[in-house]
Amino acid sequence: MNWNLQNQLIPLMAKQLVLHLCFLLFLLPKSIQSKSDEDRKVYVVYMGHNTLDDASASSLHLTMLQEVIGRDAENHMLQRYTSSFHGFSARLTQEEVKKLSAMEGVVSVFLSKKNKLATTSSWDFIGFPLKVNRSTLESDIIIGVFDTGIWPESPSFTGLGYGPPPAKWKGICDANFSCNNKIIGARYFKADGIYGPTDLQSPRDSDGHGTHTASTAAGNIVTNANLLGLDPGTSRGGVPRARIAVYKVCWSNGCSDVDILSAFEAAIADGVDLITVSVGLVHAEELFKDAFAIGSFHAMRKQILTVQSAMNEGPMPQTIGSIAPWILSVAAGSKNPDLITPVRLGNGIVVNGVSVNPFKLKGMYPLIYAGDVPNITAGFSGSTSRFCIKNSLDKNLVKGKIIICDTLTTGEDEMLAGAVGSIMIYPGPYFEAIGSYPLPASIVNSDQASIIADYLQSTENATAVIMKSEDINNVSTPYVASFSSRGPNPTNKNILKPDLTAPGVRILAAWSPVARISQAEGDHREVPFNMLSGTSMACPHVSGIAAYIKTFNPKWSPAAIKSALMTTASVMNGETDAEFAYGAGYLNPLAAMKPGLVYDAVEVDYVNFLCHEGYNIKDIRIITGVNSSSCSKHKQPNDLNYPAFVIPTLRNKAVNITFSRTVTNVGSAKSRYRASITPPRVGDLGIQIEPNILQFKKIGQKLSFKMSVQTTIQKLDSPIVSGELTWYEIDGVHQVRSPIVVHVP
Repeated sequence: MNWNLQNQLIPLMAKQLVLHLCFLLFLLPKSIQSKSDEDRKVYVVYMGHNTLDDASASSLHLTMLQEVIGRDAENHMLQRYTSSFHGFSARLTQEEVKKLSAMEGVVSVFLSKKNKLATTSSWDFIGFPLKVNRSTLESDIIIGVFDTGIWPESPSFTGLGYGPPPAKWKGICDANFSCNNKIIGARYFKADGIYGPTDLQSPRDSDGHGTHTASTAAGNIVTNANLLGLDPGTSRGGVPRARIAVYKVCWSNGCSDVDILSAFEAAIADGVDLITVSVGLVHAEELFKDAFAIGSFHAMRKQILTVQSAMNEGPMPQTIGSIAPWILSVAAGSKNPDLITPVRLGNGIVVNGVSVNPFKLKGMYPLIYAGDVPNITAGFSGSTSRFCIKNSLDKNLVKGKIIICDTLTTGEDEMLAGAVGSIMIYPGPYFEAIGSYPLPASIVNSDQASIIADYLQSTENATAVIMKSEDINNVSTPYVASFSSRGPNPTNKNILKPDLTAPGVRILAAWSPVARISQAEGDHREVPFNMLSGTSMACPHVSGIAAYIKTFNPKWSPAAIKSALMTTASVMNGETDAEFAYGAGYLNPLAAMKPGLVYDAVEVDYVNFLCHEGYNIKDIRIITGVNSSSCSKHKQPNDLNYPAFVIPTLRNKAVNITFSRTVTNVGSAKSRYRASITPPRVGDLGIQIEPNILQFKKIGQKLSFKMSVQTTIQKLDSPIVSGELTWYEIDGVHQVRSPIVVHVP
């Protein structure tokens, strides 16, 4: 039988059969129709890997069910599984279960259990469960969010169950905005007074980004959160009982330094405890030409930690935009479960692309290449239409088909041309910065594109279907996302950047209903939650945990909190850029609660750092406002009490450098720590620690040590040689780990 004809006949025959069965069912007495319904329960019939197309699999499922139930089978069928695995679910009696279990091709038949809702996966993945121990001080913590505003009606920000704002709060709510006891402050800054057509002249969020980041840091606990059925679970922030103060600094035309500095100024005066900034520079500036470095320096002086996204300019080196040592800079990493969007070809091959695709297509569709369907009447050729640019596609040839585009698009032009789906080709090995599209879409890499191209050329009647996105377990996780900006620090080469990695790929969080969920202007779907990727999503994860640490340790300095997060981070391997990709490692919230020792730093330490960075004492006094500020003659450029050791060098040049560090005991009152060196996986480092045992007698005691490093990076060696210093508590549980990195910038 002709393939296309068969595809047309099967649905028609199935429809006629269903109508016939319905007619017969109508004639039956109701007492017979309802017989044994009370004995029925929902079961899953699992049949392993699927080798059939959707229509054939669905037909087989119905036939099997008819054999055990009879002509009423369709009424008891609930769900067919025809994508990544094979099977169906139905309401069955115990006798019917036995019959189905004995059928050829059935792996198992099991009762569908009522499982508890899962927490939004990023927090669970980093070992921070919903029922974690929490401090009574959490509702006194105020997180300042610098972003695109907030949507206060979101359930993530309801004020129900909260008392009044903390007494220390001095902030306000601007016009056209009603605060509550969750969102206790809301301001907006637009110095130029120029607003775009989508900008709301209030702290309200018309973009969605700010709502997303705020809820990730401190959103309420919201059950049954999902994106059009994808990734269902419980949404929550790192500190769901904390208060939020909103500082809208980003608009449709960007985020001005002027407005950012206004926000820092207001937030410090208002009394926030921590600032989260999922905004940054594309190209790093020297420290005091950087609005974020300036504002966060003054926040640090008031004991306010600033957490900032590393930016999304990776994977090229020296692309990080967050460079100040008093800022905690966050890279984006993967998490499990991961998300794939399979593409099933007409020959049965399945290619696992990626996207956020809530659409569920039924049946197979003609598959075409965009370069073969140019809009000739509008003057386009295949060399242009292959990229699916605006008006380049012939609607008569595209309508009702799945189209292959040679680049990433918004999906809008394919949709306007009448396509039912779009397969986009990404030149790299893996694409993590995925989002939603206005039509079914899947992004494939070059190797996967070759498989699709081979199939397309092998037949005149190529077909395909883009399936709904589904969760998988990625054995490579965690790794740093390719888009995440890399170090080394382009301006302060002795300072490790980024500092830390956190979940930043496919993060589900609250969303503004007036914001598009895709980049397509014609996409008018309204959703309360959306799934995004970026260092913007990683940043509020760390902000939430930093705030969580502060609820138990309200007197800790920003540097102490930062040290606790860095020295307890989980080890990451396998990245070409090593620590310049992931910093000290992957966020480990519960370990950060009990770091044992911290590398603390206060304003005078940063002043000495600035001295050695070339800032003159006059400027430093202006910056600090302290006329007595001076530069220590005994401090070296590498002596900032940072929880990482970085040495820039030249090839074939001998390195012999000594670091001085001081650690503060925040663990057991009486404790001893022994130094241990993890050698580099590639290259060689000579390292000596003096003393190599630290013995503490009380909480808060400070002890110092020196570390000497000797090495030479040869001409053909890797440009990065890294090891680790770990202080192991003797007869205790604490491990305080710091990276040691020698690199050729």
